[in-house]
Amino acid sequence: MLHAKSQVARLLAGVAALAALFVAPAAFAAWDLNMPKGVTELSDDIWNLHMLIFWVCVAIAVVVFGAMFYSIFKFQKAKGAVPGNFNHSTTLEIVWTAVPVIILVAMAIPSARMLVKMEDTRDPDLTVKVTGYQWKWAYEYLDDEFQYFSNIDSLSNQIRQLDSGMDPSEHEHYLRDVDEPMVVPVGAKVRVLITASDVIHAWWVPEIARKKDAIPGFINEFWFRVEQPGVYRGQCAELCGRDHGFMPVVVDARSPEDYLEWVNERRVLAGLPPRPTSDATVAAASE
Repeated sequence: MLHAKSQVARLLAGVAALAALFVAPAAFAAWDLNMPKGVTELSDDIWNLHMLIFWVCVAIAVVVFGAMFYSIFKFQKAKGAVPGNFNHSTTLEIVWTAVPVIILVAMAIPSARMLVKMEDTRDPDLTVKVTGYQWKWAYEYLDDEFQYFSNIDSLSNQIRQLDSGMDPSEHEHYLRDVDEPMVVPVGAKVRVLITASDVIHAWWVPEIARKKDAIPGFINEFWFRVEQPGVYRGQCAELCGRDHGFMPVVVDARSPEDYLEWVNERRVLAGLPPRPTSDATVAAASE
C-alpha cells in the first residue's frame, strides 16, 4: 500500500512539474521549445492555429490519460475489483465515435480557412520571381525589370574552406548571411513565383512562416506580408547537393521609403530610369 502511495505521489509531482513548465511564460522562453511566432500576418495566424490545436490535444490527453490512470489505481485486483461481464454498449459506441468526429471537424474548419488564406495570391503589391541554383538564389523583380544573384557572404565562404584556420564562432551569422538579400517593403503583399534551374531546392524563412519547393520546370507561388522592419534569415530546406548547407536565404524588410530608394539604385544599375516617389507600390505598402 505504501509503495502504491509513493508511486502516486511521484506521478502527481511529475505532472505538476510538467504543468508548471507550460503555465510559466519564462519556461517557454528558457526552453525555446515552441515554434517562433514570426513577423508576418500569416505567421501570426499560423501560430494562433498551432496553439489552438495544441491545447485541444492537451485537453484530449488529460481526459484520456486521466481516465486510464484512474482506472488503473481505482480498480486493482488487489483491492477486490471484479471485471465487468457486459458485452458492449451501443450508446457508448455511438458516443466514442461521434465525439472524435466532432473534434476533427471543429479543428478542420479553421485549418481549411487558414490553408485557403495561405494560397490566396491575388492582388499583390509586388511580384518577385525566385530561382534556385546550385548553390545560390536569383531574385527577379518583375515589376521593376531588374534581377540579381544572392550568394553566401564572403566571410562565411572563407571560414568554410578546409584549413582556413578561421573560427566559425567569430562570425555571428556564419552560413546564415548573404551578399545580396531579398529586399521587400514593410506592409506590402509580396507574391513570390519560385522555380529552379537544376535540382529541387526549397526557399524557407521560419519567421516569415513560408517554405516552398523550387522545382525545375514548374513554377510554384506563395505570398507574405512582413509587418516589422528587420533582417530575417533562413536556408534551403531541400537536400540539393554537395553545398546545400551553404545556400542561406535572407530577407531584408525595409520601410516603403527605403525600399523605393533601394529599387531606384537597382534600376539605375540596370540602366533603367528611377521610379517616381509617388510610386503605387510604396503608397500601398504605407497604408
